[in-house]
Amino acid sequence: MAKNVSLGGWGDSLRENLGAALLTIACMGLILGLQLPRLNQIRNSSEELTLPEIERELANEQIRLQVWRQIPSFSFDNLLANWVFLQFAQYFGDDPARLQTGYSLSPRYFEIIVDRDPRFLGAYVPLSTSISLYSAQPEISIALMDQGLKSMNPQTPPRSYFVWRLKAIDQLLFLGDGLGAKQSFLTSADWASTYTDEESQYLTITSRQTAQFLERNPNSKNAQVAAWTMVIGNVTDARTKEIAQQRLEALGARIVTNADGSINILNPPED
Repeated sequence: MAKNVSLGGWGDSLRENLGAALLTIACMGLILGLQLPRLNQIRNSSEELTLPEIERELANEQIRLQVWRQIPSFSFDNLLANWVFLQFAQYFGDDPARLQTGYSLSPRYFEIIVDRDPRFLGAYVPLSTSISLYSAQPEISIALMDQGLKSMNPQTPPRSYFVWRLKAIDQLLFLGDGLGAKQSFLTSADWASTYTDEESQYLTITSRQTAQFLERNPNSKNAQVAAWTMVIGNVTDARTKEIAQQRLEALGARIVTNADGSINILNPPED
């Protein structure tokens, strides 16, 4: 004779988890459905598209971003953050389209990324570069870094002191907030000092030196030169490096190119 077996709370939990999994699959299917037209369009270079076509694609991307922002991901937050980051890389790297429409959507990508995975350390350099430098919205960049830092400590994720340095750079170069930058550099140095490797120790020293420049003079040219030098060291794309070098030269720094292609940056004679 068959017996009825009650699963009790475990059965309810199983049904809830199964429902969540099915909803996640459905949501991912929705994402892919929204993305397929775009993937088909990518086969054609943006150089071949007219401005109205590019603007139409930009409007479609705004809709996709709204969906990604609202979609429930359950335990897949980091996967969604990675997916959105890949979409950002595609958006940012489309030079012909960006020359015509700018970088106004950059903050929207990182609002999702930081919300879903605030410890995604690799996202913060492009966050700072694209929002502060290209989109000219440093307040948003700094606010997003502040949001991410609430989920970090000196050891989690490893080398999280790097975000404090990026925040300091944005404060100094794009807001002119020398005193705020000084405090961020000091915090970066404190967090970096908890590591024993050579790079972290070097960054501890340089962050404290930059903070000392700002202590003496919040508008220090040497501090700004140090910050732009950090930008060059942080990024890989040629456009950003060129902008940083132009800013360095405007500050009176001298850039010396070595035989191996590396560069030395000499501070202006007077601060």
